[in-house]
Amino acid sequence: MTDTPGITLACFGLVGTLVTDDGAIELAFAEAIATQGVVSGTSAFARSMAVVHRARGQTPADVLRAVFPDNQLRAQAAQLAFDRSLAGAVGRRAVAPVPGAREVLAGLAESGCRICVMTIMPRRELTVLLQASGLREVVNVALCADDVPRGCPFPDLALAAMLRTGVRDVGETAMVHGTAAGVESGRRAGASVVVGVLTGPHPAARLQAAGATHVLESIAGLPDVLALGGPSAAIPRRVLLEHRPTGLSG
Repeated sequence: MTDTPGITLACFGLVGTLVTDDGAIELAFAEAIATQGVVSGTSAFARSMAVVHRARGQTPADVLRAVFPDNQLRAQAAQLAFDRSLAGAVGRRAVAPVPGAREVLAGLAESGCRICVMTIMPRRELTVLLQASGLREVVNVALCADDVPRGCPFPDLALAAMLRTGVRDVGETAMVHGTAAGVESGRRAGASVVVGVLTGPHPAARLQAAGATHVLESIAGLPDVLALGGPSAAIPRRVLLEHRPTGLSG
């Protein structure tokens, strides 16, 4: 087990948490939006991409419904274009784990903690990224949005991970994610340690507002959080920014 009492499952986002975010996801959204006549260099495109950036971590379908709220046919067509663009991008690009990710996951696995990876990507891209990054062998469960009724910020992915790994209590779970939606998913699911990482698309303020108990520069700082006992510990500022949310509801 980890040094944090009761933590038996660690859930991680994929792109921006375990694997470096090289811009492929936002590029796929940009190309998808362009197929609907909203092209780069226009104010409409800038507004659409601002919506995409705020909504990162949610499913592509949910993001594109937010971009085209009054036209579901355009949103659906854009989602098909997103899937094609993303599949091509994943196949073309080199995959690099975030520095320290392999070591952190290997250490957790060695200690007996179960590991889940979750993503908004389709199953094919999830498999490709895990294998190409060399992380697949230490992952117990890999989930995509197709595995649950609702994506982040709903708690479904985190709860599915708990069910599949046999967690006895939701408080035995730690969630680590680089988006506000992922952080909120972990909080809503009852994870006792919810860590936001700054290698993802969202800044510390967004992650804290979503309910992060800790904000780290990267996953490399996670062992310090777990060894020092989770959100109630006095964590050195050089390791992370600590935040204890109050008044948050599920």
